[in-house]
Amino acid sequence: MKHKKTIVVRDIMHDRHLELDGIATIKQALDAMKAASVEVVIVNKRYPHDALGILLLSDIVKKVLAKGKAPERVNVYEIMSKPVITVEPELDVRHCARLFSRFGLSNAPVVAAGQVLGIVSYSELVFDGLCELVD
Repeated sequence: MKHKKTIVVRDIMHDRHLELDGIATIKQALDAMKAASVEVVIVNKRYPHDALGILLLSDIVKKVLAKGKAPERVNVYEIMSKPVITVEPELDVRHCARLFSRFGLSNAPVVAAGQVLGIVSYSELVFDGLCELVD
């Protein structure tokens, strides 16, 4: 019996993200994102029993730009997604893809021991995960 190759999220995740406080304005978040060349912001917990949040460019387009709001007058916490669905670094990419499909995700933080290790997105799942599985 042939054993299937296993690729885990840790193998394909990237670390291109920022971590900000939810009180930051969208303007501040955009400036920081542009300076760091990232498209994902992880919003830090405010207290021990809080949850992580996530801010994507698509959130900014849909909830600020499309609605004609001023980025300097909108805070990150107003438009972020929270709680965010996280994945473990040792999760098989096939399960991660099913999770993305079932819950309509495009990005997820990779978290271990309460620390954000990186981000996994469609790009990594397809170009790194799927391509590696078919080789």
